[in-house]
Amino acid sequence: MAGALIHIENLVKKFGPFTALNGVSLDVYPGEVHALLGDNGAGKSTLIKTLSGVHQPTSGQIYVEGKPVHFRSPRDASAAGIGTVYQDLALNQLMSVTRNFFMGREMTTGPRPFGVMQMREMDRIAHDEMVKIGIDISDVSQAVGTMSGGQRQTLAIARAIYFGAKVLILDEPTSALGQKQQMEVLKTIKRVRARGDIAIIFITHNEIHSKLVADRFTFLSLGEVIGSGTKADLEGEDIRRLMAGGAEMADLEQELATI
Repeated sequence: MAGALIHIENLVKKFGPFTALNGVSLDVYPGEVHALLGDNGAGKSTLIKTLSGVHQPTSGQIYVEGKPVHFRSPRDASAAGIGTVYQDLALNQLMSVTRNFFMGREMTTGPRPFGVMQMREMDRIAHDEMVKIGIDISDVSQAVGTMSGGQRQTLAIARAIYFGAKVLILDEPTSALGQKQQMEVLKTIKRVRARGDIAIIFITHNEIHSKLVADRFTFLSLGEVIGSGTKADLEGEDIRRLMAGGAEMADLEQELATI
């Protein structure tokens, strides 16, 4: 737990009689990419929704910077420095880059709700914050719908960091992208990691992507941790086996051979 930005201890989440998380524990450190892997139904989505305040745990404890926290809403998690970038990105395709960057947090002069937006300053900040993590948008007044998928991911990540995320949860950020755009996102993740002050939780099904950027791994199956370790601890075959829910490849091949 020492030095961890996030420490999760014996987290349990039940929905009626169904147990989605069964005693999950893990640590997330600043300056590291922590890959969270597992098949559909493994508990990844439930875990990140509990971390981001959407669900409240049935039992167990979450610590942020060593202090116990109890999130009752996503607003609580955001205030504690947990930023979540979901697959849908929560972007409005028809609005500009800047308007999406500041959506709901616009800078204004004069009394609300009749204040005038400081568009020039907001344009500058949106541009500069995206440049910091590798994307130079020449015209931040362009509609988000004209951007590539990788650029949209970078916008959502830059927005979360600017508004105070110390822990960045990325939910399958490369899943719906082409190969070139996937590389854009992986480069962005590496640039954020290089800052050294932000912890990244990278949820993915992609073994190759996790090996390219992750420093630490946790594997879930049916709501339980079935393996974990640093990149140095795990070899290629270990990662492949744990991605398959802990089954040995030979066992899977034998099972297929019987059909």
